[in-house]
Amino acid sequence: MRWYSKIAAAALAAVLQACATAPVAAPPPVAAPPPAAAPVAVEQRAPVTILVSIDGFRSDYLDRGVTPNLSRLAAGGVTGIMHPSFPSKTFPNHWTLVTGLYPDHHGITANKMEDSARPKEVFTMQSDDPFWWNEAMPIWVDAEKAGIRTGTEFWPGSNVAVGGVKADKWPYKIEGGTRPSDWAQFNQVITGEQRVNAILDWLRRPAAIRPKFLTLYFDTVDSAGHSYGPDDKRTTAAAADVDKRIGELVDGLAALGQPANLVIVADHGMAQVSGKRAISINNLVKAEDYHLVESGPYLSLIPTPGREAVVEKALLGKHEHFECWRKAEIPARFHYGTNPRVPAIFCLAETGWQVGEKDVDPDQVGGNHGFDNLSPEMNALFVANGPAFRAGTTVQPFVNVDIYPLLRDLIGLPPKTGVDGNDAPFRDALVR
Repeated sequence: MRWYSKIAAAALAAVLQACATAPVAAPPPVAAPPPAAAPVAVEQRAPVTILVSIDGFRSDYLDRGVTPNLSRLAAGGVTGIMHPSFPSKTFPNHWTLVTGLYPDHHGITANKMEDSARPKEVFTMQSDDPFWWNEAMPIWVDAEKAGIRTGTEFWPGSNVAVGGVKADKWPYKIEGGTRPSDWAQFNQVITGEQRVNAILDWLRRPAAIRPKFLTLYFDTVDSAGHSYGPDDKRTTAAAADVDKRIGELVDGLAALGQPANLVIVADHGMAQVSGKRAISINNLVKAEDYHLVESGPYLSLIPTPGREAVVEKALLGKHEHFECWRKAEIPARFHYGTNPRVPAIFCLAETGWQVGEKDVDPDQVGGNHGFDNLSPEMNALFVANGPAFRAGTTVQPFVNVDIYPLLRDLIGLPPKTGVDGNDAPFRDALVR
C-alpha cells in the first residue's frame, strides 16, 4: 500500500469513529406561546334617535313596490297615515315637526312671508335671521340645554341661532341663540349618500362628542314630484333611490353596532297640477288694488289701503274651484289665521287647482302641495322603527304636531306644556 493510501484509510477510520462517538445535539427548546391577548371591550351603545325627512314623499308611494327598505322598516315597526299641518308647505311643516306647534303658532306660516315689524324684508327659504324663527324653540334647543348633544344633517331652521339677535349693520353679527352642536348648511348638490355618510361619521366619534339626537333630510322626491307630477315614473324612481339611502343608513348603523330609533317622515304629499286647472284673480280684481304675497295652491294678499272693501267684495266667498276668507274667518279646522304674518285675505284652491294673478300655460304639468292638509294627496310618510317601538303596529291617522312629543319621549325629555301635539297616537306603539 502506498503511503498516501495509508493516510487516506487512517483519515476515513477517524471520521467513522467520530461519527460513532459524537453526542447527538439536543433539539432547540420549544418557545412558549405568547400570552393570549386580552379581549377587546365592545362598547355597549345606547340607542340614538334619528329623525329623517323625505320631502314630498306621499304616504302611498310606499305602495309602489320600489321601497323595500322603508317597507321592511314599516312592517317591523310602526306606520300610519300622517296629515301635515296647514298650509301643507315645506318650511311650515318642518318647523311643526320639531316644535309641536301649528304654523300659526310657531311663526313660520309660509315658505314666503312678510312681517309688519320688518316692512322692507321678505322671508324666503334662505332666511336665517333669528327674527323670523324666534317664536318657537325646536327640539334641539331643549335637548342641548338638557345636555343632550344634537347633530343635524340639514333641516329647515337648524342653521339658525334660535333665540339670538342679528345686528342690523355689517358684519351682521348674531348675538346669543342656540344651534345644534353639529349642523350643516343646506346644499342641494350634496348627494344622499354623502348625507348618510355624514350621519354615520358623527356616530363614529367618541361617546363624549357623539350626537344622541340627529336629523337627516332628503329633497329629491319633492323635486321630482314638482317637476313631473306624483304619478310620473321619474318620481317613482326618486322614491326608489332615496329608499336605497335608507338602506345604507340602516346597514351603516348595524356595522357600527349602533341601535337607533328611526322616525322617518315627510312634510307633505304631492298633487298633480296642470295649466288647464289654473285661475287668475285678475279677472275679478285689479292688480293695483292689492299686494300679492303668495300664489299657487293657495293665494294670500294684502289689499291696497283704501281698497279693502273693493277687494273683499270681489274675492270673499266661494268661487268655482277656490274659496276666499278674511284671515280671521279661515275655517277653524285649519288652525290658521291668528298670526300677524298671515295676510289679510286668504284663498284656497281645490286640490289639483291653482290660483294666482297671471295666466298659466295650459300645457304646463307637474305637481304641487299647499292644499287642504286633510286631502289624501297631502298625506305624508310616517314610519318608525327601533328598540322603542312595537313591531307590526299601525296607528290611527294623526296630525304631525304629534311627532314632537314622540321625539321628546325617545330622547328622554319630559313632556312640554303649551304645545299643540301630544304623544297619544303612539302610546300603544311604544315599548314601556
